Amino acid sequence: MATIGQVVEQTSGSEALTRARQRAVLVPDCMVEAKRIANTVIAGWHGRRKRGIGENFWQFRPYSEGESLARIDWRRSARDDHIYVRDREWEAAHTVWLWADMSPSMMYKSTLGNVSKESRALVLMLALAEILARSGERIGCPGVMEPVSARNAAERLAAALLHAPLTTGIPDTRMIRGASDIVLIGDFLDDAEAIMAQISPLARRGLRGHVVEIADPAEEDFPYAGRTEFTDPETGDKLVSGRAEGIREEYRRAYIARRDGLGEGLRRLGWSFVPHRTDQLASQALVAVHMYLSGSPPRSERSTRS
Repeated sequence: MATIGQVVEQTSGSEALTRARQRAVLVPDCMVEAKRIANTVIAGWHGRRKRGIGENFWQFRPYSEGESLARIDWRRSARDDHIYVRDREWEAAHTVWLWADMSPSMMYKSTLGNVSKESRALVLMLALAEILARSGERIGCPGVMEPVSARNAAERLAAALLHAPLTTGIPDTRMIRGASDIVLIGDFLDDAEAIMAQISPLARRGLRGHVVEIADPAEEDFPYAGRTEFTDPETGDKLVSGRAEGIREEYRRAYIARRDGLGEGLRRLGWSFVPHRTDQLASQALVAVHMYLSGSPPRSERSTRS
């Protein structure tokens, strides 16, 4: 991901046309894969109802540390040695903004990755749109599609993406009003401080955010050896290493430190952070993000907090 920006004005007409054609080929296949994954994930859940703000009782569930004590149902808790929370069913349509980075760095795919970062980002975004639309949520994409509440929201988003301009960086969110959720999907390879400087104003406006970092396995593992030339897909800058294996450990430390710094900064804002590699199942990231959107973080994070 490059620095914050609008449409990439420097892109020549031929380059823009090439990228448009590539996206036109990619999006339909991603839509098919997104529906398959969404159906698989939904089939693993008991129903599609979502807990939230409403009047109708849905379920009792164990209390998690950090939740409001006002939500505890003391009558139900008195029956045994556990504390239970009363969940109510979500009744009001909620707006969720979905965005995937389509900058040149997202096109990368090594021999270790199953798909390109761009393909995985699109699949996750469209699968989320499919699941959220079935739950009655309003789905929008900054600068691409105004929020809609429809069962075919994912298909409408896919169609809108075919004609979306080439962009780079965090999207323009000035059109977002009120308290909404926003899901940002990209590789976020800039310095953590630079990314946080762009995201922090969104949090101060009341947006509840979720960041999914898409990484190719080679970007994390650095499996290179010997004389290797590295090219920045955003700027075209080149770096030649005579013995790539000699910088492997230093690179890995810097890469992990950047990711850890980004995750910690996001958590301080109250945002969630899901790192995901393209050699993993897309459903893993999809389930994690959906749990955050539902207000129930994955079990691994709950255990970390307790």
